Amino acid sequence: MADESVFRGAIEFFNDIGIYDVVLPFLLIFTIVFAILEKTKVLGTEEIDGKNYTKKNLNAMVSFVLAFLVIASTKLVSLVNQAMANITIIILVSVSFLLLIGSFYREDEDVFLTGGWRTTFMVLVFIAIILIFLNAIQLDSGQSWLVYFWEWISDNWGTNWAASIIMLIIVVFFMFIVVKEWGPPKHRKGWTGPKQEKQE
Repeated sequence: MADESVFRGAIEFFNDIGIYDVVLPFLLIFTIVFAILEKTKVLGTEEIDGKNYTKKNLNAMVSFVLAFLVIASTKLVSLVNQAMANITIIILVSVSFLLLIGSFYREDEDVFLTGGWRTTFMVLVFIAIILIFLNAIQLDSGQSWLVYFWEWISDNWGTNWAASIIMLIIVVFFMFIVVKEWGPPKHRKGWTGPKQEKQE
């Protein structure tokens, strides 16, 4: 058996002292909550020299408390670690996809998704993140919410209410397509408004 490398030993040491179970989840939750509070300005602002600034002390304190509450629960820490590991995979897949698209562009062209491609990509990533968290949250039986919902849908797939929900989703989808495609003329490209008659 090969000897363990120095770097692998360092990783194991970090794991033993709680870097991955305490420090990293704490920093992650603190950073995300602090960024959200700074962006939304939920806790208000204060005016200094005529300029409005966020209350960083309150935002930092709330973020600090919430981060500590998360790491105090082993279930929440396990959920965060499992979800973030899968989200990292989604990020790697997304970056790989963009790199693949970039191979078809010239050097002076930027690679950005626009229009329907951007919306579709955002929806797919959002659905993937929701599924990741549903799979990370487990019931008392050890079964994840995602598996529970999937089995529940499979067992009730043939009932009338399930068919009604599917039909309702299809109807709403087509209504959205029709309204978006045939909306008011002022929202159409190239429309400059009603023509006004010239007064003599």
